[in-house]
Amino acid sequence: MNKTRKSISKRFKVTHTGKVLYRTSGKRHFLRTKSVKQRRAKGQDKKAANGVKRFVRIAAPSLFR
Repeated sequence: MNKTRKSISKRFKVTHTGKVLYRTSGKRHFLRTKSVKQRRAKGQDKKAANGVKRFVRIAAPSLFR
């Protein structure tokens, strides 16, 4: 049984179907210089690539239960 890397478990979320989601960066400050389209897109969670999904499964096995 491997330990969970807490930094990984805080940055990623796993859906019921097994997709790995992450929050995009750049939504904290300097928002006036970004367009409305960019700000809206950064508010949504993005789907992680398959290579990242494999790493998250190894680093944080407790998220996949």
